[in-house]
Amino acid sequence: MSIIRKAGAVCTGCGKENEITVYRSINTAENPELKEKVKDGSLFLWKCPSCGQTNLMKYETLYHDPEKHIMIWLLPDGIEMSEAQMNSITLHAKAIGNYTLRKVSDTGSLMEKVLIADAGLDDAVIEMCKYITRMELVSKTEDKTKAGQLASAPFHFYALQGEESDRLITLMYPFEGKMTGVNIGYNVYEDCEGIIKRNPHIKPGEGFEQVDAAWLESHIR
Repeated sequence: MSIIRKAGAVCTGCGKENEITVYRSINTAENPELKEKVKDGSLFLWKCPSCGQTNLMKYETLYHDPEKHIMIWLLPDGIEMSEAQMNSITLHAKAIGNYTLRKVSDTGSLMEKVLIADAGLDDAVIEMCKYITRMELVSKTEDKTKAGQLASAPFHFYALQGEESDRLITLMYPFEGKMTGVNIGYNVYEDCEGIIKRNPHIKPGEGFEQVDAAWLESHIR
């Protein structure tokens, strides 16, 4: 079930303390309206009634989508979860169905995981798509400075568009001071899916795992 609490938060603009609503657990079956607020990030924003400053609230929450069979644990940097509690929820997820379990450290990553799941895609395969797309862009960039910027740029899933064989996956990344998009064909996703299937060591574990660029690179070195 969704667990909603009140908490104190200090405005970054005026320094005044306010009482805000935080969501310690989000169940999209019980509260479907919360999914859209997670996807656009508004669930973690609050406006100070004193000065009008919009603030980002960082807190731990467990996102649970029973329809997509996915649980995502948002644990911001500095917030630790006991191994016993994590194992308990892992066992619960196994008992109620074949769940995908993920761990993220920031709200942007939570938003991305939800978008990927809603598009019916595999986030590990998407990480492979990001890696291959980044390397291809780097190889086609003659300017060494720009190539270096691309090589270190974080890529993010944005959307899946189109139908059947005409489907396109849009990835976004920061480049030269602005967000830039690149479209890749669904065939690239299928190729990346094949790479992961042929390499069983590139596979997330059964517990809450942080599947991101660093995770992939640790498996393909």
